Amino acid sequence: MINVIGVIPARLGSTRLSEKVLRPIAGRPMIQHVWERAKRAKKLKELIVACDHPRVESCVRGFGGTVMMTRADHPNGSSRVAEVASLKNADYFINIQGDEPTMHPEGIDQLVETFEQDPAIEVATLAVRREDRADYENPNVVKVVCDRSGNALYFSRSPIPCYRDQTSQPFSYLKHLGIYGYQRDFLLKFVTWEMGVLENKEKLEQLRILERGFSIRVIETAHDSWSVDTQEDLDIAEAKINLLSQKSGAC
Repeated sequence: MINVIGVIPARLGSTRLSEKVLRPIAGRPMIQHVWERAKRAKKLKELIVACDHPRVESCVRGFGGTVMMTRADHPNGSSRVAEVASLKNADYFINIQGDEPTMHPEGIDQLVETFEQDPAIEVATLAVRREDRADYENPNVVKVVCDRSGNALYFSRSPIPCYRDQTSQPFSYLKHLGIYGYQRDFLLKFVTWEMGVLENKEKLEQLRILERGFSIRVIETAHDSWSVDTQEDLDIAEAKINLLSQKSGAC
């Protein structure tokens, strides 16, 4: 049985929405929603919030979460997760975005199952099939195309694949969800690499992996997730969570 740790990187500072991980949604801070949903995954041995500020640390401890203080100078979430991986002994680490309060725990289990079924896979991520043309054309929504084995060919903010003849086949695309699973050794190696040319153009760190000739297994999930970057995103997330609460009786 493999040993898997989930890590939620949570940086206090944010460019477009100040201190967003602490912003309240339906009466609880966003990071608490992420923690509570990730905690429902069945296949994690441990779940840790990796933060960079005492206020986030205090918030997480306040709702009973496990938290680890990490360096303030990390360039991205993967680097912060790698600091945890350098200190913790596990086979795999799942990078769970701290700004996706509607993330579904089944997606975490799907990633773990992928590694259980094929231990040779070094990195895996999730995508959901969509038919929404507005998101397809939205550069803030990342799309991915895959080969027949389910490995990513490319990730882009541009609309891919391009439907040159839109009347000949039904329209759909894969929306990439920003959750990753890594073999520990691969993660520690990946974060030492310099930014690649395509990564610099698209501002997508996963392209660094493809540019160096490594594979990313893409797992199609049934559950979409909503990322919070602006106040409008926060309002939408609250509406979604309230709706889920009404349907299930719990967020």
